[in-house]
Amino acid sequence: MAVTEQDTIRTGAEYIESLRGRNLNVYFLGERVAEPVDHPVIRPSINAVAETYDLAVERPELATALSPITGERVNRFLHVCGSVDDVVQQNQMQRELGRRTGTCFQRCVGMDALNSLHSVTYEIDAAHGTGYHARLLAFIEEAQRRNVVIGGAMTDPKGDRSKAPHQQDDPDLFMRVVKRDADGITIRGAKAHQTGCINSHWMIVMPTMRLGEHDRDFAVVGAVPVDAPGITYIYGRQSCDTRAMEPGDIDQGNAQYSGQEALVIFDDVFIPHERVFMDGEYEFAAMLVERFTCYHRRSYVCKSGVGDVLLGAAAAAADYNGVPKVSHIRDKLVEMAHRNETIYATGIASSYESKPMASGAYLCNDLTANVCKHHVTQIPFELGRLAQDIAGGLVATAPSEQDLNHETLGPLVRKFLQGASGTDPENRLRILRLIENMTLGRNAVGYLTESLHGAGSPQAQRIQIARQMDIEGKKQLAKRLAGVKEERDGEAS
Repeated sequence: MAVTEQDTIRTGAEYIESLRGRNLNVYFLGERVAEPVDHPVIRPSINAVAETYDLAVERPELATALSPITGERVNRFLHVCGSVDDVVQQNQMQRELGRRTGTCFQRCVGMDALNSLHSVTYEIDAAHGTGYHARLLAFIEEAQRRNVVIGGAMTDPKGDRSKAPHQQDDPDLFMRVVKRDADGITIRGAKAHQTGCINSHWMIVMPTMRLGEHDRDFAVVGAVPVDAPGITYIYGRQSCDTRAMEPGDIDQGNAQYSGQEALVIFDDVFIPHERVFMDGEYEFAAMLVERFTCYHRRSYVCKSGVGDVLLGAAAAAADYNGVPKVSHIRDKLVEMAHRNETIYATGIASSYESKPMASGAYLCNDLTANVCKHHVTQIPFELGRLAQDIAGGLVATAPSEQDLNHETLGPLVRKFLQGASGTDPENRLRILRLIENMTLGRNAVGYLTESLHGAGSPQAQRIQIARQMDIEGKKQLAKRLAGVKEERDGEAS
């Protein structure tokens, strides 16, 4: 790895330099990428992760925490929550980073993986006498001292979803152990649409679903260096992504920041025993998935920070259009704010209701975490619709930056894109492109589609809500107040 055992990363600039020279096997548009740090499509996603370092420097009270493992302040993305306040501050940090980047900053999966594994490894050890928890703590200590980025890798390609992992025609469609020896294990398979994987230093691979006894080899959790031999990354396409390869920055909408997803292929990748945190304990796979998704679904309060940016862009578009005081425009902005705050309110409510697990880690409320994520599957789409409504048709039909700067066409574009008196047509175009970027372009991947399918698609949240809504208890509340008498065989007695 480019980061040596002695290195400690502090700033965003140091983080960016730590990614150089790793010789990763990365492909984009069918071609191998020589240095991802310098690739125009990839670099904005790296910049977004760098903000997680700079925020920790600028606002340590928000983005760092005192670690009981090292005794020092560490980046909050590497901290295991030991109190309600710790869980709440994760949400506050996530919203602020969403505001700063307008996109996915790619570290929440790793943070939520560490927190969920803290309690799950503790309980596996209690049941089986294994040593996973001590291994995990040693790994976290190293990560905290070096201040590295840890990505989480949970989602398998899944193949035929009517079949269990061991029933697949091709067993590689789920990550599995293919070899065990005295030194460690060897894994094979793939993880699909993995957020920020190329921008991480480590990945933690985890099972993606509840497993049965015949799926023992698929019950594997381990930490793998991103540059480990046998890993190939196929960079995912994003709408309008190649605009980053064109001259200028206006048409990108958000030239500085973006998200990142990739298909990650593991071709017999070795993990030493000290980095293995589950191997065959299939009965704990469901516990890990459920605790991870509990953390991660309320982590989607980050979308309220991104929503703040979109709301601001819609309001600015109204200014440039000369209609900021029109009643229906103001009402739509209020509706955007109302819906956006609903995401944040449900997520942070889940965090405030956190409880300690046996390991000492605090876990947020699962019911409200799922309510938060279920809102996220819907609200960003409505905010996107309202932003486009306010902005007008130019959000999808405006001429390019090349036209704006053309010797002959430029004056015409500026003449006919003029909005409210005294405003600059270029600034108007920049705001329109930002709205396009967030609702149609490359950052719509993280704000819309990933909001729908990330951390489980909508039905997954509905299943968890149904399990926990205590419908029988609520019936009794109603019957008591209504004076309903005891019933036998469908008749009141």
